[in-house]
Amino acid sequence: MNLMMILLQEGTSSGSGGGFAAGGQFIFLIGILAVFYFFMIRPQQKRAKADRIFRENLKKGDKVMTIGGIYGKVVSIDDQSVLLQVDDNVKIRIDKTALKPAANTENK
Repeated sequence: MNLMMILLQEGTSSGSGGGFAAGGQFIFLIGILAVFYFFMIRPQQKRAKADRIFRENLKKGDKVMTIGGIYGKVVSIDDQSVLLQVDDNVKIRIDKTALKPAANTENK
């Protein structure tokens, strides 16, 4: 009988300690999720919003660069594509999602 009481007491005391450890693990998990949000998800969302605003505000004559590194000047704009002039008498049609602002505006 005494042995049974000792085992029951040990079982209840370790259960309360396990609850604290689980709470600590939960706080640690919340901390990891917060780090992922502030260092990975949030900056990606800001970049996506800036890209969307850039594409919505494109107009004829803007100097842009494709994601492949081709510099050009916007000649015309459709719903999904843009016609770029990359050299004299050379025009190419590019999807809007493949454009970003020209970093070096000295080039065409």
